[in-house]
Amino acid sequence: MRAAVAATLVLTLLLPSLSAAQPLAPGPPQDEIVLPAAIPLFPLPDIGLFPNISQPFNIFEPRYREMVADALEGDRIIGMVMLRPGFEADYDGRPPVYGIGCAGTIVDHELLPDGRYAIVLRGLVKFRIVSEDQSRPYRLAAVEPLPETIDDEMRLKLKAQRDRVVTVLLEVAPNAQAPPPAVADEDVINTLAQLLPMEPADRQVLLEKDGPFERSETLLDLLELMR
Repeated sequence: MRAAVAATLVLTLLLPSLSAAQPLAPGPPQDEIVLPAAIPLFPLPDIGLFPNISQPFNIFEPRYREMVADALEGDRIIGMVMLRPGFEADYDGRPPVYGIGCAGTIVDHELLPDGRYAIVLRGLVKFRIVSEDQSRPYRLAAVEPLPETIDDEMRLKLKAQRDRVVTVLLEVAPNAQAPPPAVADEDVINTLAQLLPMEPADRQVLLEKDGPFERSETLLDLLELMR
């Protein structure tokens, strides 16, 4: 019951921002995105990034400050991954992470007076970790891109599924407004997958889905539990 109440509160706050959202500029086709041979990994207890969606992060640990500084001098790409349960025992080391994450580009940053970075990442493409390089203070990995593509038939299905998702959202948070039609269907689904309150394991399941339509099906199941 508490989880449902918390979800309702967050939805009430989230949906107005979605309803006022402007269409995101389309990124490059996912199957044309080429990631570097190795990218830095930023592991967190909850995955924080989905394709084409932006998210702010506060970078305060010295190893990750170095990571951001190096990324800013290079291709500005950082790979977000989620820590596996039990990471606390080895948090300062290299605890196990899930093998699939989402790469993002630093689109805004500020170096704060105390040395912290405030950055904004915009999701690029999902990836699978192939191997890790132990040569840096922060984690570095060779990765394989996992592009999400949508053909015309799937796009029609996604449009109908978006409508079902928004219908349930408005039942959970009746005072909210639906996101405008100009916001792409996949961006609505990915925004909700990124921001809705849920167990980290459920968010990882959403990320690992083959694409936004499959993600919307699971998202709808999760929203039904919030009613």
